[in-house]
Amino acid sequence: MATFVLVPGAWHGAWTFESVIPMLERAGHTVHALTLTGLRPDDDDATVASAHLDTHADDVVSLLDRARITDATLVGHSYGGMVIAAAADRVGGRVSRLVHLDAYVPRDGDSCWSLTTEGYRQSFLAGAADTGHAVRPPFRAPHGGDPRRRPHPLASLVQTIRLTGAVERVPRRDFVYCAGWEDHTRFAGLRARLRADAVWRVHDLPTAHNAMREAPGAVAELLI
Repeated sequence: MATFVLVPGAWHGAWTFESVIPMLERAGHTVHALTLTGLRPDDDDATVASAHLDTHADDVVSLLDRARITDATLVGHSYGGMVIAAAADRVGGRVSRLVHLDAYVPRDGDSCWSLTTEGYRQSFLAGAADTGHAVRPPFRAPHGGDPRRRPHPLASLVQTIRLTGAVERVPRRDFVYCAGWEDHTRFAGLRARLRADAVWRVHDLPTAHNAMREAPGAVAELLI
């Protein structure tokens, strides 16, 4: 049985996987879902201001240490793809599989800022205008988005990732492309690149970006 570590995207917490987790557990797998530093309900303003990509990678590594996990499947959604890549690069052979769920797949020196579109970069700046360090969720409930979303640390979106190459030795790597938001996705080019790379398994789901909430059964089946 696998041990899954689920890492949410920007503005989200462990709750975003709440429909997928019981399906994985019923199949006999062990599941850990993270809420990253700065996104927890009790995090104060100083914690949000100081959190960055390295902080979030450390969140994953700390979980692996606490739970004594030596054979992890790391699943990252959206921004979470940056986090699982950074974490896997740090822990060597303790990660056996990476799943980038409609998520960034960075190379050394990339950042979420550099990999996204100009439109998203402008939305990051506009969203951080109030505090200078925390980006508001892009849509407010009830017009869009879950009300549990929280402002996301800006530093984590702009910090460049430093990879030693260890992440390239993870034996299995999957990329899941969500095809149901073609007008807004920033992952079409990435999908084409990874399809041409024999190391990667590329899967398509006919959902919008938050596949784990729109089609949790399909996501769980793919992970299993």
